Amino acid sequence: MAEPNVYAVLLAGGSGTRLWPVSRELFPKQLVSFFGKESLVQNTIRRLSPLISRERIRVVCGKEHFHEISRHMDDIDVPPDGKILSEPCGRNTAPAILLAVRHIRQTDPGALIFVFPADHVIRDIDLFQNTLRDAIRLARDDYIVTFGITPHYPETGYGYIEGADPISGGGLRIRRFVEKPDLKTARGYLKAGNYFWNSGMFAFRGKVMEDEYRHLCPELFDAMESHTISDHGLPEEIYGALPNISIDYAVMEKTRKGAVLPSDFGWSDIGSWKSLYDFLPKDDSGNVISGDVITQHTRGCFIMGYERLIATSHIQNMVVVETPDSVFVSDISRSRDVKAIVTRLNQEGREETQRHRTVHFPWGTRILLEHNAGYRADRLVLFPGARFSCASRQGAIVHLIILRGEAEFCTEDSKRILKSGENAIVPENETVDVVNGLGDILELIQVQCDF
Repeated sequence: MAEPNVYAVLLAGGSGTRLWPVSRELFPKQLVSFFGKESLVQNTIRRLSPLISRERIRVVCGKEHFHEISRHMDDIDVPPDGKILSEPCGRNTAPAILLAVRHIRQTDPGALIFVFPADHVIRDIDLFQNTLRDAIRLARDDYIVTFGITPHYPETGYGYIEGADPISGGGLRIRRFVEKPDLKTARGYLKAGNYFWNSGMFAFRGKVMEDEYRHLCPELFDAMESHTISDHGLPEEIYGALPNISIDYAVMEKTRKGAVLPSDFGWSDIGSWKSLYDFLPKDDSGNVISGDVITQHTRGCFIMGYERLIATSHIQNMVVVETPDSVFVSDISRSRDVKAIVTRLNQEGREETQRHRTVHFPWGTRILLEHNAGYRADRLVLFPGARFSCASRQGAIVHLIILRGEAEFCTEDSKRILKSGENAIVPENETVDVVNGLGDILELIQVQCDF
């Protein structure tokens, strides 16, 4: 049974560059389905039931991901209306959390709020939910609870939290936060037994957190206090002027109300291909394999394919990830270094860091088939009832060919029906609306040709 007045805020910003080429700026890792058919954000929502009502789930995401997050929520029967706060620009976790807290407290001043990154994974759901119940008890005693993951090896890629004196409910007072350590220091933390990985997950009473923002980060609190938070967030001119600061720097490292709750429910932030490999079950050769893959004499590898056959021979401890437009190959222990490749691609203006060949829109999807000098060919899929505006630019015309379904081809002064196998032309500098008025999807090819 759901706890009364308990809300969950899912932070769904970021681009997950260390999981390129699958994670892209316009299709980040929280939207990717790494495990079965559901995305990480869908998995995050599901594991909160039945403890937290789906009506009390809120998601904070970038404006460019708003419609895709909405679709993912709809697909698991969580109506997105009023549940998504979109950031017009990225301002780090402190503004995002305060935005959600103030939005929730406008209608429920007594709310108790959890904060979860939307792109993490949990192995033991029952233990996770039991830990949430412990966190609720601590938060009701006015602690700001952070979940400290019990380390089982000396990880150097995470920040740590040092626990101090025990408090009721199984928590520890927070002595300090420490940055990502070197290997020798991480081994010392593991041996000490009172250091925990900083998971970025929190629980608190909304009023307590707002009061801490007011006292500890007044610049941010004062800038947001005078504005009512709409169901979509704040305008860009307001939000973009907020301080760019993390919740750890703004509040957690300064508050005297912090408590770390030791947690050991099989957590991973999936921060690299290596961490995803560590989380997933292996075959008899120690491989994680997804897609059309043939291996021989291959051990300890992560191999993922989407469209093409991948064949490997005499390799070990490697990552091989294939997408329709890019292939990434790396030593598995150095897979985090893909971030430097993404930086280089961005410097060169390459689109492969921004989007996949398949791009999602509120009306459907566009799949790039071919793009060369003088022409571009795309396959469009329109949802039932959707409308797509097709515009031709100067010096070009657009050909539309219906593959499946029935389309209404609408100009300012005419409308005609196009059926499978039929085609139409959009002349230079003109715009037409293509409408899918039927109850099934509409598929068509769009070819733009220069002349």
